[in-house]
Amino acid sequence: MSVERTIHILLIEDEEFDVRRVRNTVKPFANTFKIVDIISNGRVALEVIQNKKDFYDVVIMDFQIAGGLMGENLIREIKRIDATLQIIVITKMTMNLADYDFANRLIQAGAFWYCTKYPGDIEEYIYQPTDFVLSIINAYQKRILEKERTQSDSKLLRSIEDRLAEKNIIGNSPAMVNLRFQIDKCAEHDATVLITGSSGTGKELVAMNIHLRSKRRMENFVPINCGSIPNTLLESELFGYEKGAFTGAQNAKRGLFELANGGTIFLDEIAELPATAQVKLLRVIQEGEIEKIGRREPIRVNVRVIAATNKNLEEEIESKNFREDLYYRLNVVPVYIMPLRERNEDIPLLVEHFLHVFSIDMGKPKPQITKEAMSVLQFAPWKGNIRELKNVMQRFYFFDVDLVTPEIVKSALGLTSHDLQARTPEFINFTALEKFLPLRDVEKFLRKKYVEYVRSSVSSDAEAAKILGLAPSNYHRLCKDVGIK
Repeated sequence: MSVERTIHILLIEDEEFDVRRVRNTVKPFANTFKIVDIISNGRVALEVIQNKKDFYDVVIMDFQIAGGLMGENLIREIKRIDATLQIIVITKMTMNLADYDFANRLIQAGAFWYCTKYPGDIEEYIYQPTDFVLSIINAYQKRILEKERTQSDSKLLRSIEDRLAEKNIIGNSPAMVNLRFQIDKCAEHDATVLITGSSGTGKELVAMNIHLRSKRRMENFVPINCGSIPNTLLESELFGYEKGAFTGAQNAKRGLFELANGGTIFLDEIAELPATAQVKLLRVIQEGEIEKIGRREPIRVNVRVIAATNKNLEEEIESKNFREDLYYRLNVVPVYIMPLRERNEDIPLLVEHFLHVFSIDMGKPKPQITKEAMSVLQFAPWKGNIRELKNVMQRFYFFDVDLVTPEIVKSALGLTSHDLQARTPEFINFTALEKFLPLRDVEKFLRKKYVEYVRSSVSSDAEAAKILGLAPSNYHRLCKDVGIK
Protein backbone atom coordinates (compact mmCIF):
# COMPACT_ATOMS: atom_id res chain seq x y z
CA MET A 1 0.00 0.00 0.00
CA SER A 2 1.66 3.19 -1.18
CA VAL A 3 0.29 6.71 -1.31
CA GLU A 4 1.68 9.97 -2.61
CA ARG A 5 1.94 11.58 0.86
CA THR A 6 0.65 11.31 4.42
CA ILE A 7 -3.12 11.06 4.38
CA HIS A 8 -4.73 13.87 6.39
CA ILE A 9 -7.68 12.56 8.40
CA LEU A 10 -10.38 14.57 10.15
CA LEU A 11 -12.06 12.57 12.92
CA ILE A 12 -15.56 13.66 13.95
CA GLU A 13 -16.30 11.77 17.19
CA ASP A 14 -17.77 12.88 20.53
CA GLU A 15 -16.90 9.82 22.66
CA GLU A 16 -13.32 9.65 23.96
CA PHE A 17 -13.56 5.86 24.17
CA ASP A 18 -14.18 5.61 20.40
CA VAL A 19 -11.52 8.23 19.64
CA ARG A 20 -8.97 5.91 21.27
CA ARG A 21 -10.32 3.00 19.18
CA VAL A 22 -9.72 4.88 15.94
CA ARG A 23 -6.28 6.04 17.08
CA ASN A 24 -5.29 2.47 18.01
CA THR A 25 -6.48 1.19 14.63
CA VAL A 26 -4.40 3.62 12.54
CA LYS A 27 -1.41 3.79 14.91
CA PRO A 28 0.60 1.03 13.13
CA PHE A 29 0.36 3.09 9.95
CA ALA A 30 1.68 6.38 11.33
CA ASN A 31 3.81 6.98 8.21
CA THR A 32 0.74 6.69 6.02
CA PHE A 33 -2.12 8.14 8.09
CA LYS A 34 -2.30 11.16 10.31
CA ILE A 35 -5.33 12.23 12.33
CA VAL A 36 -4.69 15.95 12.14
CA ASP A 37 -7.87 17.15 13.86
CA ILE A 38 -10.50 15.68 16.19
CA ILE A 39 -13.84 17.47 16.49
CA SER A 40 -16.78 16.45 18.70
CA ASN A 41 -19.50 18.59 17.13
CA GLY A 42 -21.05 18.24 13.67
CA ARG A 43 -21.66 21.96 13.04
CA VAL A 44 -18.18 22.92 14.23
CA ALA A 45 -16.74 20.25 11.93
CA LEU A 46 -18.47 21.87 8.96
CA GLU A 47 -16.95 25.25 9.79
CA VAL A 48 -13.47 23.71 10.07
CA ILE A 49 -13.84 21.90 6.72
CA GLN A 50 -14.98 25.15 5.11
CA ASN A 51 -12.02 27.09 6.58
CA LYS A 52 -9.49 24.36 5.73
CA LYS A 53 -10.89 23.56 2.31
CA ASP A 54 -8.77 21.08 0.33
CA PHE A 55 -6.68 20.24 3.43
CA TYR A 56 -8.30 17.00 4.60
CA ASP A 57 -8.24 13.85 2.45
CA VAL A 58 -10.59 11.61 4.43
CA VAL A 59 -13.26 12.27 7.05
CA ILE A 60 -14.01 9.56 9.61
CA MET A 61 -17.25 10.38 11.39
CA ASP A 62 -19.55 8.83 13.92
CA PHE A 63 -23.06 8.50 12.55
CA GLN A 64 -24.60 9.80 15.80
CA ILE A 65 -22.58 12.91 16.60
CA ALA A 66 -23.37 15.84 18.88
CA GLY A 67 -24.13 19.35 17.62
CA GLY A 68 -27.58 18.95 16.09
CA LEU A 69 -26.22 18.02 12.67
CA MET A 70 -25.44 14.34 12.19
CA GLY A 71 -25.85 11.26 10.01
CA GLU A 72 -26.92 11.67 6.39
CA ASN A 73 -27.47 15.41 6.73
CA LEU A 74 -23.90 15.95 7.92
CA ILE A 75 -22.59 13.79 5.05
CA ARG A 76 -24.50 15.86 2.49
CA GLU A 77 -23.26 19.15 3.94
CA ILE A 78 -19.64 17.95 3.87
CA LYS A 79 -19.98 16.86 0.22
CA ARG A 80 -21.56 20.21 -0.61
CA ILE A 81 -18.43 21.97 0.65
CA ASP A 82 -16.01 19.57 -1.05
CA ALA A 83 -17.44 16.94 -3.40
CA THR A 84 -14.09 15.11 -3.62
CA LEU A 85 -13.68 14.70 0.15
CA GLN A 86 -14.28 11.04 1.06
CA ILE A 87 -16.28 10.10 4.15
CA ILE A 88 -16.07 6.89 6.18
CA VAL A 89 -18.90 6.42 8.67
CA ILE A 90 -18.49 4.41 11.86
CA THR A 91 -21.53 3.37 13.87
CA LYS A 92 -22.61 1.07 16.65
CA MET A 93 -23.32 -2.50 15.65
CA THR A 94 -27.10 -2.84 16.10
CA MET A 95 -29.73 -4.69 14.12
CA ASN A 96 -31.43 -1.39 13.23
CA LEU A 97 -28.41 0.15 11.63
CA ALA A 98 -26.18 -2.62 10.32
CA ASP A 99 -28.33 -3.60 7.37
CA TYR A 100 -28.50 -3.10 3.64
CA ASP A 101 -31.02 -0.25 3.69
CA PHE A 102 -28.92 1.74 6.11
CA ALA A 103 -25.76 1.23 4.06
CA ASN A 104 -27.59 2.23 0.89
CA ARG A 105 -28.84 5.43 2.52
CA LEU A 106 -25.30 6.36 3.53
CA ILE A 107 -23.94 5.78 0.05
CA GLN A 108 -26.79 7.77 -1.49
CA ALA A 109 -25.99 10.64 0.87
CA GLY A 110 -22.36 10.60 -0.33
CA ALA A 111 -20.44 8.33 2.05
CA PHE A 112 -17.56 6.30 0.64
CA TRP A 113 -17.80 3.40 3.13
CA TYR A 114 -19.14 2.52 6.54
CA CYS A 115 -18.12 0.13 9.30
CA THR A 116 -19.38 -0.90 12.71
CA LYS A 117 -17.72 -0.70 16.11
CA TYR A 118 -16.94 -3.63 18.40
CA PRO A 119 -19.66 -3.92 21.03
CA GLY A 120 -18.76 -3.65 24.71
CA ASP A 121 -15.54 -2.35 26.21
CA ILE A 122 -13.00 -3.56 23.67
CA GLU A 123 -10.69 -0.57 23.26
CA GLU A 124 -7.97 -1.93 20.97
CA TYR A 125 -9.39 -1.07 17.59
CA ILE A 126 -12.37 -0.58 15.30
CA TYR A 127 -14.21 -3.74 14.22
CA GLN A 128 -12.46 -5.49 11.28
CA PRO A 129 -9.36 -3.21 11.39
CA THR A 130 -7.90 -4.52 8.10
CA ASP A 131 -11.01 -3.51 6.17
CA PHE A 132 -11.01 -0.18 7.97
CA VAL A 133 -7.40 0.60 7.02
CA LEU A 134 -7.93 -0.49 3.42
CA SER A 135 -11.01 1.69 3.21
CA ILE A 136 -8.92 4.75 4.17
CA ILE A 137 -6.37 3.93 1.46
CA ASN A 138 -9.11 3.42 -1.13
CA ALA A 139 -10.93 6.57 -0.06
CA TYR A 140 -7.74 8.61 -0.47
CA GLN A 141 -7.07 7.17 -3.91
CA LYS A 142 -10.63 7.93 -4.97
CA ARG A 143 -10.22 11.52 -3.78
CA ILE A 144 -7.08 11.92 -5.91
CA LEU A 145 -8.87 10.54 -8.98
CA GLU A 146 -11.91 12.75 -8.44
CA LYS A 147 -9.74 15.85 -7.96
CA GLU A 148 -7.91 15.09 -11.20
CA ARG A 149 -11.22 14.59 -12.99
CA THR A 150 -12.63 17.79 -11.49
CA GLN A 151 -9.56 19.73 -12.63
CA SER A 152 -9.80 18.16 -16.08
CA ASP A 153 -13.52 18.98 -16.26
CA SER A 154 -12.81 22.53 -15.12
CA LYS A 155 -10.24 22.98 -17.89
CA LEU A 156 -12.67 21.53 -20.40
CA LEU A 157 -15.45 23.85 -19.21
CA ARG A 158 -13.13 26.84 -19.55
CA SER A 159 -12.29 25.64 -23.05
CA ILE A 160 -16.02 25.37 -23.82
CA GLU A 161 -16.60 28.91 -22.54
CA ASP A 162 -13.76 30.15 -24.76
CA ARG A 163 -15.24 28.35 -27.76
CA LEU A 164 -18.67 29.83 -27.05
CA ALA A 165 -17.12 33.30 -26.93
CA GLU A 166 -15.41 32.64 -30.27
CA LYS A 167 -18.52 31.09 -31.83
CA ASN A 168 -20.96 33.69 -30.56
CA ILE A 169 -24.15 34.34 -32.52
CA ILE A 170 -23.79 38.02 -33.46
CA GLY A 171 -26.72 40.31 -34.14
CA ASN A 172 -29.43 42.26 -32.35
CA SER A 173 -32.14 41.99 -34.99
CA PRO A 174 -35.41 40.30 -33.94
CA ALA A 175 -34.42 37.31 -36.08
CA MET A 176 -31.12 36.84 -34.19
CA VAL A 177 -32.72 37.39 -30.78
CA ASN A 178 -35.25 34.68 -31.65
CA LEU A 179 -32.48 32.40 -32.97
CA ARG A 180 -30.54 32.63 -29.69
CA PHE A 181 -33.75 31.83 -27.81
CA GLN A 182 -34.29 28.76 -30.02
CA ILE A 183 -30.70 27.62 -29.43
CA ASP A 184 -31.16 27.82 -25.66
CA LYS A 185 -34.41 25.84 -25.85
CA CYS A 186 -32.82 23.20 -28.11
CA ALA A 187 -29.95 22.83 -25.64
CA GLU A 188 -32.36 21.82 -22.86
CA HIS A 189 -33.25 18.45 -24.40
CA ASP A 190 -31.99 15.81 -26.84
CA ALA A 191 -34.61 16.06 -29.61
CA THR A 192 -33.32 16.00 -33.19
CA VAL A 193 -33.01 19.42 -34.79
CA LEU A 194 -33.30 20.37 -38.47
CA ILE A 195 -31.58 23.65 -39.33
CA THR A 196 -32.59 25.26 -42.61
CA GLY A 197 -31.36 28.39 -44.36
CA SER A 198 -29.41 29.60 -47.34
CA SER A 199 -25.79 28.59 -47.88
CA GLY A 200 -23.40 30.61 -45.75
CA THR A 201 -25.88 31.61 -43.03
CA GLY A 202 -23.98 29.73 -40.30
CA LYS A 203 -25.84 26.45 -39.82
CA GLU A 204 -22.81 24.65 -38.36
CA LEU A 205 -22.25 27.57 -35.99
CA VAL A 206 -25.82 27.22 -34.72
CA ALA A 207 -25.42 23.43 -34.32
CA MET A 208 -22.18 23.91 -32.35
CA ASN A 209 -23.85 26.47 -30.07
CA ILE A 210 -26.66 24.01 -29.34
CA HIS A 211 -24.10 21.31 -28.47
CA LEU A 212 -21.88 23.55 -26.32
CA ARG A 213 -24.88 24.72 -24.29
CA SER A 214 -26.32 21.23 -23.82
CA LYS A 215 -25.63 18.56 -21.21
CA ARG A 216 -23.52 16.80 -23.87
CA ARG A 217 -21.03 19.68 -24.07
CA MET A 218 -18.26 17.64 -22.42
CA GLU A 219 -18.49 15.03 -25.19
CA ASN A 220 -17.57 15.13 -28.89
CA PHE A 221 -19.18 17.37 -31.49
CA VAL A 222 -18.66 15.57 -34.82
CA PRO A 223 -19.54 17.53 -37.99
CA ILE A 224 -19.80 15.89 -41.40
CA ASN A 225 -20.76 17.36 -44.77
CA CYS A 226 -22.84 14.69 -46.49
CA GLY A 227 -22.23 16.31 -49.87
CA SER A 228 -18.43 16.26 -49.64
CA ILE A 229 -17.98 12.47 -49.35
CA PRO A 230 -18.60 10.11 -52.29
CA ASN A 231 -21.72 7.98 -51.86
CA THR A 232 -19.63 4.81 -52.02
CA LEU A 233 -17.69 5.90 -48.93
CA LEU A 234 -20.37 7.70 -46.95
CA GLU A 235 -21.80 4.63 -45.17
CA SER A 236 -18.39 3.43 -44.03
CA GLU A 237 -17.57 6.94 -42.79
CA LEU A 238 -20.82 7.23 -40.85
CA PHE A 239 -21.13 3.70 -39.47
CA GLY A 240 -17.65 2.14 -39.83
CA TYR A 241 -16.74 -1.42 -40.84
CA GLU A 242 -15.16 -4.59 -39.50
CA LYS A 243 -11.86 -6.05 -40.56
CA GLY A 244 -12.34 -8.09 -43.75
CA ALA A 245 -15.79 -6.60 -44.45
CA PHE A 246 -14.70 -5.95 -48.05
CA THR A 247 -11.58 -6.03 -50.18
CA GLY A 248 -9.03 -3.66 -48.70
CA ALA A 249 -10.55 -3.58 -45.20
CA GLN A 250 -7.38 -4.73 -43.48
CA ASN A 251 -8.36 -3.16 -40.15
CA ALA A 252 -11.62 -2.34 -38.46
CA LYS A 253 -12.75 1.29 -38.66
CA ARG A 254 -14.88 3.22 -36.18
CA GLY A 255 -17.57 5.28 -37.83
CA LEU A 256 -18.43 8.86 -36.99
CA PHE A 257 -21.47 7.77 -35.01
CA GLU A 258 -19.23 5.72 -32.73
CA LEU A 259 -16.86 8.67 -32.34
CA ALA A 260 -19.83 10.88 -31.45
CA ASN A 261 -21.21 8.41 -28.88
CA GLY A 262 -22.39 10.40 -25.88
CA GLY A 263 -22.14 13.64 -27.83
CA THR A 264 -23.59 15.26 -30.95
CA ILE A 265 -23.25 14.53 -34.66
CA PHE A 266 -23.96 17.33 -37.14
CA LEU A 267 -25.06 16.17 -40.59
CA ASP A 268 -24.73 19.11 -42.95
CA GLU A 269 -26.32 18.98 -46.41
CA ILE A 270 -28.51 16.12 -45.27
CA ALA A 271 -30.40 16.21 -48.59
CA GLU A 272 -27.30 14.72 -50.26
CA LEU A 273 -27.50 11.54 -48.17
CA PRO A 274 -27.96 8.49 -50.47
CA ALA A 275 -31.05 6.28 -50.07
CA THR A 276 -29.24 3.38 -48.39
CA ALA A 277 -27.63 5.67 -45.81
CA GLN A 278 -31.02 7.31 -45.18
CA VAL A 279 -32.44 3.93 -44.13
CA LYS A 280 -29.57 3.33 -41.70
CA LEU A 281 -29.79 6.84 -40.30
CA LEU A 282 -33.49 6.32 -39.64
CA ARG A 283 -32.62 3.20 -37.61
CA VAL A 284 -30.04 5.11 -35.59
CA ILE A 285 -32.58 7.79 -34.67
CA GLN A 286 -35.41 5.33 -33.93
CA GLU A 287 -33.53 2.50 -32.24
CA GLY A 288 -30.24 4.04 -31.10
CA GLU A 289 -28.33 1.37 -33.05
CA ILE A 290 -25.85 1.46 -35.91
CA GLU A 291 -25.29 -1.30 -38.44
CA LYS A 292 -21.56 -1.58 -38.99
CA ILE A 293 -20.50 -2.96 -42.38
CA GLY A 294 -19.43 -6.58 -41.97
CA ARG A 295 -20.96 -6.99 -38.51
CA ARG A 296 -24.10 -9.01 -37.81
CA GLU A 297 -25.06 -7.52 -34.45
CA PRO A 298 -25.98 -3.83 -34.22
CA ILE A 299 -24.02 -1.51 -31.92
CA ARG A 300 -25.84 0.64 -29.37
CA VAL A 301 -25.01 4.36 -29.49
CA ASN A 302 -26.27 7.42 -27.64
CA VAL A 303 -25.92 10.30 -30.10
CA ARG A 304 -27.86 13.50 -30.56
CA VAL A 305 -28.50 14.22 -34.25
CA ILE A 306 -28.57 17.75 -35.66
CA ALA A 307 -29.08 18.01 -39.43
CA ALA A 308 -28.98 20.96 -41.81
CA THR A 309 -29.85 21.72 -45.40
CA ASN A 310 -30.23 24.64 -47.78
CA LYS A 311 -32.72 22.66 -49.87
CA ASN A 312 -36.47 22.32 -49.46
CA LEU A 313 -36.80 18.76 -48.11
CA GLU A 314 -40.53 18.67 -48.78
CA GLU A 315 -39.78 19.21 -52.47
CA GLU A 316 -37.07 16.53 -52.25
CA ILE A 317 -39.67 14.14 -50.82
CA GLU A 318 -42.03 14.86 -53.72
CA SER A 319 -39.14 14.18 -56.12
CA LYS A 320 -38.49 10.83 -54.35
CA ASN A 321 -34.99 11.95 -53.36
CA PHE A 322 -35.60 11.96 -49.62
CA ARG A 323 -37.52 9.65 -47.29
CA GLU A 324 -40.61 11.18 -45.76
CA ASP A 325 -40.31 9.15 -42.53
CA LEU A 326 -36.71 10.32 -42.07
CA TYR A 327 -37.77 13.93 -42.66
CA TYR A 328 -40.28 13.78 -39.82
CA ARG A 329 -37.71 12.13 -37.54
CA LEU A 330 -35.23 14.92 -38.27
CA ASN A 331 -37.68 17.81 -38.21
CA VAL A 332 -38.74 17.43 -34.57
CA VAL A 333 -37.41 20.91 -33.80
CA PRO A 334 -37.08 23.13 -36.89
CA VAL A 335 -34.68 26.08 -36.75
CA TYR A 336 -34.65 28.59 -39.60
CA ILE A 337 -31.74 31.01 -40.13
CA MET A 338 -32.76 34.18 -41.94
CA PRO A 339 -30.53 35.30 -44.85
CA LEU A 340 -28.25 38.25 -44.15
CA ARG A 341 -30.03 40.47 -46.68
CA GLU A 342 -33.21 40.21 -44.59
CA ARG A 343 -31.56 41.38 -41.38
CA ASN A 344 -29.19 44.06 -42.64
CA GLU A 345 -29.40 45.89 -39.31
CA ASP A 346 -26.95 43.24 -38.03
CA ILE A 347 -24.32 44.03 -40.68
CA PRO A 348 -22.49 46.82 -38.76
CA LEU A 349 -21.99 44.48 -35.77
CA LEU A 350 -20.76 41.67 -38.02
CA VAL A 351 -18.43 44.02 -39.90
CA GLU A 352 -16.92 45.24 -36.63
CA HIS A 353 -16.49 41.65 -35.39
CA PHE A 354 -14.77 40.32 -38.52
CA LEU A 355 -12.52 43.37 -38.87
CA HIS A 356 -11.42 42.92 -35.25
CA VAL A 357 -10.72 39.19 -35.77
CA PHE A 358 -8.69 39.74 -38.96
CA SER A 359 -6.81 42.64 -37.39
CA ILE A 360 -5.52 40.25 -34.72
CA ASP A 361 -4.92 37.31 -37.09
CA MET A 362 -3.07 39.38 -39.71
CA GLY A 363 -1.30 41.75 -37.33
CA LYS A 364 -2.61 44.85 -39.11
CA PRO A 365 -4.47 47.90 -37.81
CA LYS A 366 -8.23 47.81 -38.25
CA PRO A 367 -9.40 50.09 -41.10
CA GLN A 368 -12.14 52.65 -40.54
CA ILE A 369 -15.34 52.48 -42.59
CA THR A 370 -17.16 55.59 -43.74
CA LYS A 371 -20.87 55.96 -43.12
CA GLU A 372 -21.50 55.81 -46.87
CA ALA A 373 -19.43 52.63 -47.21
CA MET A 374 -21.39 50.99 -44.38
CA SER A 375 -24.62 51.91 -46.19
CA VAL A 376 -23.35 50.14 -49.30
CA LEU A 377 -22.51 47.07 -47.21
CA GLN A 378 -25.97 47.07 -45.65
CA PHE A 379 -27.79 47.10 -48.98
CA ALA A 380 -25.53 44.69 -50.87
CA PRO A 381 -27.22 41.45 -52.14
CA TRP A 382 -25.13 39.09 -49.94
CA LYS A 383 -25.95 35.94 -51.89
CA GLY A 384 -23.22 34.17 -49.92
CA ASN A 385 -24.56 35.51 -46.61
CA ILE A 386 -22.22 35.56 -43.57
CA ARG A 387 -19.54 33.58 -45.39
CA GLU A 388 -19.41 36.17 -48.17
CA LEU A 389 -19.37 39.08 -45.71
CA LYS A 390 -16.44 37.49 -43.84
CA ASN A 391 -14.50 37.07 -47.09
CA VAL A 392 -15.09 40.71 -48.03
CA MET A 393 -13.85 41.90 -44.62
CA GLN A 394 -10.67 39.89 -45.09
CA ARG A 395 -10.31 41.34 -48.58
CA PHE A 396 -10.17 44.86 -47.13
CA TYR A 397 -6.89 44.00 -45.42
CA PHE A 398 -5.33 43.00 -48.72
CA PHE A 399 -6.31 46.39 -50.16
CA ASP A 400 -4.03 47.83 -47.43
CA VAL A 401 -6.11 50.96 -46.78
CA ASP A 402 -6.79 52.88 -43.58
CA LEU A 403 -10.21 54.11 -44.69
CA VAL A 404 -12.83 52.02 -46.51
CA THR A 405 -14.90 54.10 -48.93
CA PRO A 406 -17.98 53.14 -50.98
CA GLU A 407 -15.77 52.67 -54.02
CA ILE A 408 -13.59 50.16 -52.16
CA VAL A 409 -16.67 48.27 -50.98
CA LYS A 410 -18.07 48.11 -54.52
CA SER A 411 -14.72 46.89 -55.80
CA ALA A 412 -14.50 44.22 -53.09
CA LEU A 413 -18.05 43.08 -53.84
CA GLY A 414 -17.84 43.40 -57.62
CA LEU A 415 -21.08 45.41 -57.56
CA THR A 416 -22.52 47.87 -60.03
CA SER A 417 -24.71 50.85 -59.19
CA HIS A 418 -27.66 48.93 -60.66
CA ASP A 419 -27.07 46.06 -58.22
CA LEU A 420 -27.19 48.42 -55.27
CA GLN A 421 -30.22 50.30 -56.56
CA ALA A 422 -32.11 47.03 -56.91
CA ARG A 423 -31.41 46.23 -53.27
CA THR A 424 -32.20 49.66 -51.78
CA PRO A 425 -35.71 49.69 -50.29
CA GLU A 426 -37.92 52.18 -52.09
CA PHE A 427 -41.22 51.49 -50.35
CA ILE A 428 -41.00 54.70 -48.28
CA ASN A 429 -40.26 56.85 -51.33
CA PHE A 430 -43.42 58.98 -51.48
CA THR A 431 -42.10 60.88 -54.52
CA ALA A 432 -43.18 57.83 -56.51
CA LEU A 433 -46.79 58.87 -55.88
CA GLU A 434 -48.39 60.76 -58.75
CA LYS A 435 -50.79 62.53 -56.38
CA PHE A 436 -51.75 62.62 -52.74
CA LEU A 437 -53.93 59.68 -51.71
CA PRO A 438 -56.40 58.94 -48.94
CA LEU A 439 -54.81 57.19 -45.94
CA ARG A 440 -56.29 53.77 -46.83
CA ASP A 441 -54.72 53.99 -50.31
CA VAL A 442 -51.35 55.03 -48.84
CA GLU A 443 -51.46 51.89 -46.69
CA LYS A 444 -52.13 49.80 -49.81
CA PHE A 445 -49.25 51.56 -51.59
CA LEU A 446 -46.85 50.80 -48.74
CA ARG A 447 -47.93 47.15 -48.50
CA LYS A 448 -47.42 46.73 -52.23
CA LYS A 449 -43.94 48.27 -52.13
CA TYR A 450 -42.91 46.14 -49.16
CA VAL A 451 -44.17 42.89 -50.71
CA GLU A 452 -42.33 43.78 -53.94
CA TYR A 453 -39.20 44.44 -51.90
CA VAL A 454 -39.44 41.08 -50.12
CA ARG A 455 -40.16 39.23 -53.38
CA SER A 456 -37.07 40.76 -54.98
CA SER A 457 -34.95 39.46 -52.08
CA VAL A 458 -35.92 35.80 -52.27
CA SER A 459 -36.08 33.04 -54.83
CA SER A 460 -39.67 31.84 -54.41
CA ASP A 461 -43.14 32.92 -53.34
CA ALA A 462 -43.07 30.26 -50.62
CA GLU A 463 -40.03 31.90 -49.03
CA ALA A 464 -41.65 35.35 -49.33
CA ALA A 465 -44.80 34.09 -47.63
CA LYS A 466 -42.73 32.59 -44.82
CA ILE A 467 -40.91 35.90 -44.22
CA LEU A 468 -44.20 37.80 -44.16
CA GLY A 469 -45.67 35.27 -41.74
CA LEU A 470 -48.50 34.30 -44.07
CA ALA A 471 -49.97 31.03 -45.28
CA PRO A 472 -49.47 30.59 -49.07
CA SER A 473 -53.18 31.16 -49.75
CA ASN A 474 -53.21 34.39 -47.71
CA TYR A 475 -49.99 35.54 -49.38
CA HIS A 476 -51.46 35.13 -52.87
CA ARG A 477 -54.63 36.91 -51.73
CA LEU A 478 -52.51 39.81 -50.44
CA CYS A 479 -50.64 40.07 -53.75
CA LYS A 480 -53.96 40.18 -55.60
CA ASP A 481 -55.35 42.82 -53.24
CA VAL A 482 -52.39 45.20 -53.69
CA GLY A 483 -52.17 44.63 -57.46
CA ILE A 484 -49.14 42.34 -57.74
CA LYS A 485 -49.33 39.64 -60.40
